[in-house]
Amino acid sequence: MRAFIFPGQGSQAVGMGAALAAASTAAREVLEEVDDALGEKLSRLMAEGPADELTLTENAQPAIMANAIATLRVLTREGGVRLAEKADYVAGHSLGEYSALCAAQTIDLPTAARLLRTRGQAMQEAVPVGVGTMAALLGADVALAGVIAGAAVDALLAEGGAALTCTVANDNDPSQVVISGHRAAVERAVALAKELGAKRAVLLPVSAPFHCALMQPAAEVMENALLDADLGAPLLPLYCNVDAAPIATVAEIRVALVRQVTGMVRWRESVLAMVAAGVTEFVEFGGKVLTPMVKRIAPDATATSVTTMDEIEALAAAL
Repeated sequence: MRAFIFPGQGSQAVGMGAALAAASTAAREVLEEVDDALGEKLSRLMAEGPADELTLTENAQPAIMANAIATLRVLTREGGVRLAEKADYVAGHSLGEYSALCAAQTIDLPTAARLLRTRGQAMQEAVPVGVGTMAALLGADVALAGVIAGAAVDALLAEGGAALTCTVANDNDPSQVVISGHRAAVERAVALAKELGAKRAVLLPVSAPFHCALMQPAAEVMENALLDADLGAPLLPLYCNVDAAPIATVAEIRVALVRQVTGMVRWRESVLAMVAAGVTEFVEFGGKVLTPMVKRIAPDATATSVTTMDEIEALAAAL
């Protein structure tokens, strides 16, 4: 069995999609369709930068989706590969769920672009810049990360501070967990991490604390946006982040996409659940971020990333 998987924020880079668009009409049409949906040349920003503008959440999210779907579209249109015949599940990391659902034809491409623009803006506006942040804990599993986050909150309370948020945001793989919350609490967690057993802790260059309770205002925005969006039943089940379980109805998908704004990305558990369901092969479209995670989670599974024409052609031949 095979799962097609799609990366999340952090996989963006200046130049993304440019070579593929130059080589393929199918890829170029995807980028043009996203540009039309947003009423601006996101494709030019993707190709030329500047990097700081591309990294803005409201730009990075639709850009990552556009690049992933362009890659998949080349495979399906020019490689003659039918998604429903060659994959059994789709999954995505955070915003990658929108790419996965676009691939599975639950969300059409223009709608996915507009929803991700709304999502990016809402997540940025939910917390003033500087109030929240995120950090990666390396050499720590999800249980240890929870202990470190809790210890940071307790330490600040013991010093007479206010009750702050610091919680696990992304359970990426057995050795990489991301925490999120108020900056003071996350910074304290970073300071405590090594003492409590993590190998290393690194503050991430993000502008907001994603996947924690501070994102509740953004969740409310997305609830309304998703109610207005026209969604269809997916061609394939989606293994959703918040439950690490497959869902296949529009009602379940709407709820899951709202919950994931504040909920933990359970990527490690999702991969393990797919393997338990019989998946032996994972193919990542438009990035090289999830593939190494999958290899650390499920060493016996095959994991491949597809970003270039050569890689797409090799995959089409293999399929």
